[in-house]
Amino acid sequence: MIEQLVPYDDLLNHNLFLADEVRYNLLHRICESEESTCLKTSDGNMIFAQSPGHKAWLWISQQIIGNHQLTYIEQLLRYLKGNNLPGVCGDVETVEKFANAYAERHTAQVHTHMVMESYFCPEYKKPLGVGGILRQAISKDVQLVAQFLAGFAEEALDHSVDPAGQISAAEAAIRTENLFLWVVNNIPVSMANIAHRSPRHGRINAVYTPPNLRKKGFASAIVSELCSILENEHLVPMLYADLKNSVSNQVYKNIGFKEGGRITDIAFG
Repeated sequence: MIEQLVPYDDLLNHNLFLADEVRYNLLHRICESEESTCLKTSDGNMIFAQSPGHKAWLWISQQIIGNHQLTYIEQLLRYLKGNNLPGVCGDVETVEKFANAYAERHTAQVHTHMVMESYFCPEYKKPLGVGGILRQAISKDVQLVAQFLAGFAEEALDHSVDPAGQISAAEAAIRTENLFLWVVNNIPVSMANIAHRSPRHGRINAVYTPPNLRKKGFASAIVSELCSILENEHLVPMLYADLKNSVSNQVYKNIGFKEGGRITDIAFG
């Protein structure tokens, strides 16, 4: 039976979910919002969560294997009847089965938008010989942060992004007091953000260094410092990385991040 998953639901602390918590960490953030659609099965073997306008995330317990997953997926699709989804994210087997069943009902086109690796860092290593200091981003940095966000978005989306359109996002990120810059000789050279804190993890995102400043260790330095902050809060750092970007994946591994499982991002057209 499908029922509502409430913010901070006990299921998110249950062993069934904890086995997959690193790669499904974003579910914590989605489910905190009362605006999100968050569902679970009464037996605790499935979670569906979607924030407005974004792709849904679908988790099915590792105990449910093979064609038994289809039973849960069919039950979910009957409950969601009439809902149009932009896409779905989750482990490849689960989301491919869901996507095919959804596409059949909605005559939708299906394509894989991205495959991400989730990483967690049980013990971090600071890079050697990298100059600079960590500084929290402040209001005077808004133009620079907007430029960095535009650069980050361009690489993720593979098309041009106007920094002027990132001003409000930059202001919002700075207000959280979780956006940081790596500064060398008073010049910010890299950016990273602590996007969210869940009960056991701190999620890092928006790691960006301008192309002309790369291969100097700045991204490694700022991410390792954010790992230090989270470790002091007794949280395990985690993040998602697009597998197409082999350089950033290697940077995270060099710091000490371990693979936590892949997430496939499927879009419906």
